[in-house]
Amino acid sequence: MRLLQLRTLTDIHLTLVCHRPHLPAALHQALQTADHTITTDFQTARRHYYGATAAEPLPADHPARTGSRWLTLHALDRLVSYDSPRPCAAPCTPPPIVWRHRPPPTPLTPYVAQQVVHRLHGVTAHPRLAATVAAALITGASLQQLVTARPRDYDDTAATLALHDRARYTDGCAAYPVPPWAGVFLRAAACFARLVSGEDQELFAAPGNRALLLRVAETARLRPPQPPAARRQGPAGRVEWDWRERQEATRYEAMLAVRARPSRR
Repeated sequence: MRLLQLRTLTDIHLTLVCHRPHLPAALHQALQTADHTITTDFQTARRHYYGATAAEPLPADHPARTGSRWLTLHALDRLVSYDSPRPCAAPCTPPPIVWRHRPPPTPLTPYVAQQVVHRLHGVTAHPRLAATVAAALITGASLQQLVTARPRDYDDTAATLALHDRARYTDGCAAYPVPPWAGVFLRAAACFARLVSGEDQELFAAPGNRALLLRVAETARLRPPQPPAARRQGPAGRVEWDWRERQEATRYEAMLAVRARPSRR
């Protein structure tokens, strides 16, 4: 019933796979109020889903891939940042973002946005995981700041997403513009959160799901800029998500060392 409600709210194309010779009574009853098609033939189902030009399935030893080339996106630099903002306890209406302490993420070109959408659709069906990656790309925010958002913080009419930061680790509480390609994912995540437990539920993936979130991004072959080969700390081929944070920490430690050095007189 929740899947059918999500279909109604988001107008997604929903395909249910039932591994039984006959529909269970509960599913049969639930489908009575939904416009649907039932088929028992796999190729017919493929043509129904993909259209008349559906490609033949790949051989078992040739798995499908969401994209053979990595998309390196600067907006993902802060996804694993060490900042730790907290959500606002009282109602908060943040003003539009003013980029004082960090540059705004570069908007994705239409081609790159299309690639991101296609890849996210191909690697996960979970609204929160897909929406978290999309939100990181449009805000440049860390996962810790993204988890401050609640369903009410996404305004579908104004196409804005509010993130909170009472301690001002970055730019404080602010509303970010949401482009149409990302709005699809945020709308689905907001509907999902309300179906689960209402307005106080987190809009995006929880901090405990960070490893799963990074795996989704890597499976979609989305990553932040990577260090030069000579400065890598991990094995070749592994995505280093915290390289920018390590760079900043190294510069900060060097600055402190210079300040602590006794002056010569």
